[in-house]
Amino acid sequence: MDTFIWVARLRDKGVTDRDARRCPDTCPKVQTGLVSGVGASIAVLAAANVLNNRLLPRAYVPTSVATSLVLLALARRHGLTSEDLGLGRRTWARGLTWASGSVTAVGSVYAAAAALPATRSAFADRRARESPGGVAFQALGPVLFGTVLLEEVGFRGVLWGLLNRRHGPGVATVASSVLFGLWHILPSRDMGRHNDAIGRVFGTGPGSRPAIVASAVAATATAGVVLGELRRRSGSLIAPAGLHWATNGLGYVVSYLSGSTEVRRPTAA
Repeated sequence: MDTFIWVARLRDKGVTDRDARRCPDTCPKVQTGLVSGVGASIAVLAAANVLNNRLLPRAYVPTSVATSLVLLALARRHGLTSEDLGLGRRTWARGLTWASGSVTAVGSVYAAAAALPATRSAFADRRARESPGGVAFQALGPVLFGTVLLEEVGFRGVLWGLLNRRHGPGVATVASSVLFGLWHILPSRDMGRHNDAIGRVFGTGPGSRPAIVASAVAATATAGVVLGELRRRSGSLIAPAGLHWATNGLGYVVSYLSGSTEVRRPTAA
């Protein structure tokens, strides 16, 4: 009877049947492996963060793709399956359904906000003041294969999967979201110079950085909870990836269109 209780409890935590039935003798080894997997994943993500934001920003996409592959290899080494990572084939259709709904919803909200003078200025971002081709490249290149790929594989895929196995989905979502917020400390340091709306609220000098960084960490940690819940409900990594891309990628597009409108309007008058 004790063996069946062990198996049932460990199945709830995501431990495979093979490992569960060998418990309690091997359970400490299984659990220790999961902890080391979390630590190794955090170390890999931290290294990528420094490379992308300080040492090799021009290699952003190659670094992000390579880091994603390393994280997936770590996940498999520590026993995670495709289903644990949200990549199982049975979840593709459901994930695409959630993702398409997210893109539609975010696009509608952005379009409405950009159409209103009171909220249009929130989209004023110097990084989107390029040609249409440049904006499309940003949305479909660095955003999709850099930001979204790495952050979803790292936080909602590998870390969420490892934490879910040991502690369940609630802890997995909260812990990965806190780490997701801390992940944005480095990239948020210069947001005041890039985004006019943020610059007006917080200022653009060095003294504004602590407030900008703290706000960015809190906002992205909250976003991480939403993305983590979407991952849990859909069972697919595609679902949070779709929402993540819509928020960032469509943000570039709307920023460009809003900026272009503001530039052309005085000329037309």
